[in-house]
Amino acid sequence: MTAEYSFHAGNTPLLVSVPHDGRELPADLAAQMNDLGRSLPDTDWHVARLYEFAADLGASLLVANYSRYVVDLNRPADDAALYATRPATGLCPTQTFAGQDIYAQATAIDVDDRVSRYWRPYHDKVAATLAKLRESFGYALLWDAHSIASRVPALFDGELPELNVGTWDGRSCSRVITDAVLQVVQASTYSGVLNGRFKGGYITRHYGQPGASVHAVQLEIAQRAYMDEQSTNYDEAKASQLRDVLTLLLQAFMRTARDNAGIIRA
Repeated sequence: MTAEYSFHAGNTPLLVSVPHDGRELPADLAAQMNDLGRSLPDTDWHVARLYEFAADLGASLLVANYSRYVVDLNRPADDAALYATRPATGLCPTQTFAGQDIYAQATAIDVDDRVSRYWRPYHDKVAATLAKLRESFGYALLWDAHSIASRVPALFDGELPELNVGTWDGRSCSRVITDAVLQVVQASTYSGVLNGRFKGGYITRHYGQPGASVHAVQLEIAQRAYMDEQSTNYDEAKASQLRDVLTLLLQAFMRTARDNAGIIRA
């Protein structure tokens, strides 16, 4: 059986979480899916590869191995809605973002079992890692790394900006750190927005607790910035350019937290 996640321990206060680039499916689940479902169209393609450089910055890296079609790690275990006015994609999806069925026929889903087997281990690791970082450094930083197709008509109108920063409307990260991250976005050649269509999912909202010295940011990248969206192939030229900006973003995140540690700690 494939491990639920892979983990690299760093030596800085930063944890980079990659919950949606997993491609694994349990054999019994894959057998119930149709061809579309098994093709995993809503994967955050190549995000783990894109962020490999973060290990060289001293970050810890946590990467989910199973697909979001098994269980969505960025949704609460009770499947409560994150956006009141937007269609919910679900804790254990039965359709793609485009509203197409991923199962060959109606399937009974044991949500509790999937939460226990796949959701809980990932979140236990996030919580334990952040607790250890806070104990070691006095504060902890969480960067939740995502990507999505530039256009998903069922979820939003038009085309997404390339860099979508989410801090749950300022509740998951201190303003001084957020401002430093946003300055990098604004100085780049990429279009960007703070707390636009993506304000941060469950991971950002649950673990980002500035009052407890844990600061969390979600970055949702429009996939045109680093890959070919039609083929889902990684574009090394695009990715290299984007990695330069991602490096500056993570450096600003860490540097500003360090320089303002006396202010941002509880």
